[in-house]
Amino acid sequence: MTQDAVLQVRGVSKTFGKRRALDGVSLDVNKGEMVALIGPSGSGKSTLLRSIDGLQTIDGPDGTITAFGTTTQARGKVGDKVRDARIRIGFIAQQFNLVGRLSLFTNVALGSLGRISFLRGVFGLWPDETKQAAMQALHRVGISDYAGQRANTLSGGQQQRGAIARALVQRAKIILADEPVASLDPVSARKVMEILRELNDKDGLTVIVTLHQVDYAMRYCDRVVALKAGKIVYDGPPAGLQKPKLIEIYGPEFEDVFWEGAPQ
Repeated sequence: MTQDAVLQVRGVSKTFGKRRALDGVSLDVNKGEMVALIGPSGSGKSTLLRSIDGLQTIDGPDGTITAFGTTTQARGKVGDKVRDARIRIGFIAQQFNLVGRLSLFTNVALGSLGRISFLRGVFGLWPDETKQAAMQALHRVGISDYAGQRANTLSGGQQQRGAIARALVQRAKIILADEPVASLDPVSARKVMEILRELNDKDGLTVIVTLHQVDYAMRYCDRVVALKAGKIVYDGPPAGLQKPKLIEIYGPEFEDVFWEGAPQ
């Protein structure tokens, strides 16, 4: 692992039945990078992200995942110290993962559970520090006016911003965002991507985001990693993703949906 690396993936594979979702993937991510994971459906993007967070075990006997210098997975098993690393990793899912019956404020405050007692969280006995952090995070993402509203009454874009606010209260150093804009309208999607970019630029957070929208990857991220059939087939700056490379990644059908104004 290089001096600035906060994440190291080495020779990671994952098989579901007869399908190999990841095939010997190796990847280093440095502190403060904003990395897009792209590729066709089934290429292994989400599996890789879930494996990094320890939500998905990798195949043994080879393959290791290290976060913040701690081995979180090795030899097909999640490490004993994965919880320590996970406290510093915020995971944002496509379907928001907010508790619908709870208020937006409570959902965001739940990000502090790694630092306060479980019982305090269960009964909503939030310390003043947590209350302040939750409201500051909600203000940061532009939805503090909805703090008292039940999460399931909010729009998808508002819920996704709530999930980002929860990661801020968690004090995450890495944000893993798995298709965070896939179910959002274009305006809400751009807002979410702009927030992630701002957190990367101003707070120095490391962001890894899986995207189906290649134009978003090229617009908001400094580095793009493309997977195809479980293997990394491109790792570099967005400028390197010229039309022939994208057709190579996605197949000839990609040319039919190639967006207007894309690099030729």
